[in-house]
Amino acid sequence: MTPLMVLIAGPYRSGTDDDPAKMSANVAAMEAWALPIFRAGHIPIVGEWLALPLIAQAGSTRIGDAPFAEIFHPIAERLVARCDAILRVGGASAGADEMVRLARVLGRAVYDRIDQVPGCSGG
Repeated sequence: MTPLMVLIAGPYRSGTDDDPAKMSANVAAMEAWALPIFRAGHIPIVGEWLALPLIAQAGSTRIGDAPFAEIFHPIAERLVARCDAILRVGGASAGADEMVRLARVLGRAVYDRIDQVPGCSGG
């Protein structure tokens, strides 16, 4: 089996009112899927792992400001272009849904359950 780079896409800001604790919980919820994907022989990636440090480096002072807007969704779009597949997790999220749409346009695999990822079982 060839390892896949799997982008885990789910809500970040959705339903949080930009509460940092709730956004952190959303990241943790996405991260919970990374270990099973790794153990199946793949490379899991959560976009926030790359976006949030860059946003801080760019001088962002609040969610949604110019540095945030410059980086948050654009890096996710670049990741979709480089990943082999997306695992869509969690609840409502316009951003995650856009990543799924873009993945489909690019012909990437889109999974909505962990057991659809090759080598992974239900979680």
